[in-house]
Amino acid sequence: SWRFVIRVPKELARYIAPKGSITINGVSLTVNSVNDDQFDVNIVPHTLQCTTMNDLEVGTAVNLEIDLLARYLEKLLTSSDNSDYGVSKDLLQKSGFWK
Repeated sequence: SWRFVIRVPKELARYIAPKGSITINGVSLTVNSVNDDQFDVNIVPHTLQCTTMNDLEVGTAVNLEIDLLARYLEKLLTSSDNSDYGVSKDLLQKSGFWK
């Protein structure tokens, strides 16, 4: 397989989680690891051959679609009044959804 390392703006990096989903140029992939402003994915030969990922070169800009759930959770937790939802950071931590 091929390892691709993608650099992202810090404001997007916070939504990217190891083992989470990310879409790069329309190709849905699993994130291996995240470090500050970059993350990496592995791409198997079949995916590389059958997608536009094979056309990428170092430094090429890509279209990213980040996990929608992460953005919804942030909005929910930073809302001034999230009591109507019955969800809190404490509840998410106790349930194993927040570390």
